[in-house]
Amino acid sequence: MIRLRGHHLICLHFYRGEGYNREFVENLENVMRRATEGEEVEIVQGADDICRACPTLQGEKCVAKPGVDAEIREMDAEAAAYLGVEVGSKVLWHEIKAKVMETPKEWLAAFCEGCDWGEVCAEKKKALGLG
Repeated sequence: MIRLRGHHLICLHFYRGEGYNREFVENLENVMRRATEGEEVEIVQGADDICRACPTLQGEKCVAKPGVDAEIREMDAEAAAYLGVEVGSKVLWHEIKAKVMETPKEWLAAFCEGCDWGEVCAEKKKALGLG
């Protein structure tokens, strides 16, 4: 079973093959392959299967910059609330994808505001009519 935190349920739909390093990208691509092939996804709080390969993860906290772990947890909660899922629940990727593809551009713009990955996602969002 794949373990994903709230904001990854939204952000991964705009992933385009970039990341911190080769290990991170390979892990992310493996998780995405498993999800799209139908493996069940459990919603978790904190570090998930994507975070595990991140060079800025120390223990269970992101230390990419001061205060970022709290910001990420707020994004997780906002994403989960928007998608109508709770920590501990299990979903299928295609169900989450359908909800994300129906997201109003305005909500997505507000959710993504200030994200360090904004430029990476912009092209795919635009191609999907969400950016």
